[in-house]
This record gives sequence, C-alpha cells and structure tokens, in this order.
Amino acid sequence: MSLTALYLLVALGAGLVAMFLRLPPLVGFLAAGFGLHAAGVGELEGLHTLADLGVTLLLFGIGLKLDVRSLLRPDVWLSTFAHLGFSVIVGVGLLAGIAPLGFALVADADLGEMALIAFVLSFSSTVFAIKVLDERHDNNTLYGRIAIGVLIMQDIVAVAFLTISKGHWPSPWVFALVLLLPGAWLAHRMWDRITSTELTALFGLAMALVPGYWLFETVGLKGDLGALVIGILLGSHAKAPALSKVLFSTKELLLIAFFLSIGLTGVPSLEDFALAAVLQILLPLQAAAYIVIFAFMGLRYRTATLASFTLTNYSEFGLIVIVIASATGMASAEWQTVLAVATALSFLVAAVFNAYAARFINLLNRALPERRSARLQEADRPINLDGAKALVVGMGRVGRTTYEELCQTQGYQVLGIEHDSLRADSLKAEGFAVVEADATDQDFWERVKKGAGMELVVLTMPFHGDNLLAMDLLRKLGFTGTVAAIALRPEERDELKKRGAHAVLNLYASAGSDLAEKAIRVNLERRATS
Repeated sequence: MSLTALYLLVALGAGLVAMFLRLPPLVGFLAAGFGLHAAGVGELEGLHTLADLGVTLLLFGIGLKLDVRSLLRPDVWLSTFAHLGFSVIVGVGLLAGIAPLGFALVADADLGEMALIAFVLSFSSTVFAIKVLDERHDNNTLYGRIAIGVLIMQDIVAVAFLTISKGHWPSPWVFALVLLLPGAWLAHRMWDRITSTELTALFGLAMALVPGYWLFETVGLKGDLGALVIGILLGSHAKAPALSKVLFSTKELLLIAFFLSIGLTGVPSLEDFALAAVLQILLPLQAAAYIVIFAFMGLRYRTATLASFTLTNYSEFGLIVIVIASATGMASAEWQTVLAVATALSFLVAAVFNAYAARFINLLNRALPERRSARLQEADRPINLDGAKALVVGMGRVGRTTYEELCQTQGYQVLGIEHDSLRADSLKAEGFAVVEADATDQDFWERVKKGAGMELVVLTMPFHGDNLLAMDLLRKLGFTGTVAAIALRPEERDELKKRGAHAVLNLYASAGSDLAEKAIRVNLERRATS
C-alpha cells in the first residue's frame, strides 16, 4: 500500500507542476515515471495491466463515436500513406546523416534497421491526440474527424506490421469474427433493456474486454483493435454517447498508468537523451508534410494546421512495435529506451506546437495566397449567412430553445452554428437553418462581420472557455451588434461581461427563479379554486 501511495503522490505532484508550467498533465506523468525509475523505486504490481486497460478503453471510446465512412475519405487514407512514405524517407536520411556524429546505436544500424526506426517514428500518438481533442472538445470537428481517421489508419498499419513481424499469421478462426455482426445486433437488444448506470458501465467494460480485447487476442490479432471494432459496432446505439461519458473518468485514470509505464521503461543515459533530442528534428518536418498534404486535399490552412499539430508527436504504439521488432532481432533492444524518451519529448514539443497553433495559422493566412472556395472541400468552404440577423452559436438544448424563441416568437431570421457534424446534420433534417462551423475560428467571425444586417449573436456553447474565446474574437474584429451569452456560475457571468457581453444569463439561477415563480403561481391558482 505504501508503494501505491508513493506512486499516487509523485504522479499528482508531477501533474500539478506540468499544469502550472502550462503543459498537459500527461507530460508530468511521463516525468514521474522516469523519476521513479531513476530513484530505484520498484514497479507497482499490476501497473502495466492498468495501462493496457486504459488504452483499450480509449480505443473502445473512439469506436463508439467513429463514423466508419470517414476512413474511406481520401484526406484520411491517402494522407496516411503519403505521410508514412515521406516520414520513412526523411527519417532514414536523418539517421544516416547523424551516424558519423558518434551515436553508437545509429552507427551500428544497417539500412533496414534505420528504415524500421523511421517507420516507428512515422506513427502519431492516439492517446495524446485524443487528449488534445477532448480538452478542446473538438472530436467531431472536421479537423478532429480527419485526425482520428488518420490515427486509426496508422493503427491498422501497425497491426498489420505486428502480425507479419511475429512470424505467424492469425488463427484460421479469425474468419469467425464475422459472427460479431449478428452478435452486435443481440448486444443492442440487450442494451435496450439496461436502465441502470452501473450496469451500463459494466456492460461497456465487458464488451470492450471480452468480445473485444480477449477474442481478438485469442485469434492472433491485436486486442486493442478488437476494442475499437466492438466500439464501432455499438456506436450506432442511442445510448452510445451516454456510455462514452460514463467510461470517461475511468479511462482518464487508467491512462495515467499508461504514461507512468512509459517512463518506467528504463534509465536513459546521456547519449540516449541526446539521440532522443536529435530525433525531435523530424517533428517539424512531419508537421509541414501534413499541412501540405491536407492543403492539397482541399482543406483550409487552419483546418490543415490543426489536424497536423494534433498528429505531430511520436506514438505509444511505436514503442510496442519496437519491442516486438527487437524480440525478433529486427532492431537492437537499446532502441526501446531511446524511443521511450523520444516519445516523451515529442509530447513536450507537441504541447508547444498546439499552444501556438493560432499564431501559426494567422501567419500562414498572411503569408500564403487565399484559397479559392472552388478548390476547398464543401465542408471547409466559406459560410453563406443568407441575410441572417441573429446567430445562435452552439445548438445544444439551450441553443435549440433560443433558436426557436428568436425565430418563431420574435420573428428573427436566425442561423444556428454547430461544430458537431452529427448534431448539425440532425438539426438540418428537422428543418433548422444550421451550418457546421467552429466558433473559435477567427476566419468564421471575419465572415460573420462581413454579413450584412447581422444584429445579434447568442453564445450558448456548453464550455465557458469557448464562449470567452468567441467573445474575444468578436471584440477583436470590431463586431458592433449585441452579444448575449450563457454562464453556469457568477464568476463566469462577470468574466463574460468584462469581455464585452451585453447580456449574460446564469442558467442555474434563472432555472431556480423560474421554478419558484411557477410554483407560486400554480399554488395561488390551486388555492383560488379549492
């Protein structure tokens, strides 16, 4: 128990330090793992099992929210393979170039081993990228869907490599996995009858780990891939979003074990650190390649950059690949420690990239010629405001009600803005005038500013930080119309007013006063008729 307490305290302390330094907490967890190993602290029993569970639930959660059709998009599969080829070529060139600098591990490597290391470094971290998207609440934005699609394609490539490198093909029973399709139908019917939150969570865990992880491992495939597949098969159920939310906290806690376990891979030498640092040179080159490829695929500079920076890091799956490769003699086992350090450092680099993404996007927009609408994908083209006088930004429950009140009762011509493509499509089918767009995108607000007759903007996004950012962009661009927003706490209301909001509604306070007013009115009516 004392060892568990030590791990918890060190992880918490390192996570807090990372947060104070404006870095993702996971960077602190990685540092905690290296620190514990360097201090000679024994490994916590079951840590790797918890780490595996975290990654499994992560992929299961991705599957619950994944539209399989997105994998068939050229900007997903073609971008994946084009970038992989570029990364291998550039990676081999870098390793060959630094071979004379005194790194024994590189000097002893032949061309095949260099190509393998470059291949490993071409993968992006699913864990890090999903964490970035979760923190921004951007999983369902255009760039978020593209990034997730590329990550899954990379995982499929990694699974194929691992299958081949193990020296044996999957069991013939792999073809029996087609029975998962009717099995998913039965699972849906069972799920329909589950009403308890506890049973919902248990159902999700059981599906991810039994027909998902265990079954795929049994037939010779990667268990994480099984969890992803089961998540996809269950993702069409109406309760899938609720299950994803129920499992969210559990997944987050288990992923702490994952990042700690990376740091516990070994105590790197100074030469290991130096080589891992040199390997970071590949990251800006890979980021630039992603931007060029995505732009060629018809994405705006902003979309291409955000997707690129989300993917600019090294992968935990790359560590799994190098472990298998070293076990089969394809690469030296010393690469495991070097690549673990390189992966940890890449998360630091990626944190900086993502922190300055907005500035880099503005630089690209100023330095490069404006993209013609005809050459952009339809989902990334400028928005036609169609003479709307009011914008409702965020079409959740509050936004939908606001839209209906403005349109039906007040007679405004209203346009709804929603960054979640699934929700936007659903609302369009119901007859709402809605466009898919990101209200934290400066380009979007510049188009709003140009919209003739725009009088009112109502910010109903569920996350206070998004409303603040939208408020700042409106003020920066000189919007002169009326801005209203929602808040959950008094301090949020005050902050929005300081940023320039003309009206702020405290949802909880408003709900309480409305309920009290209605209760009193009904009570008086009942007393009058009794």
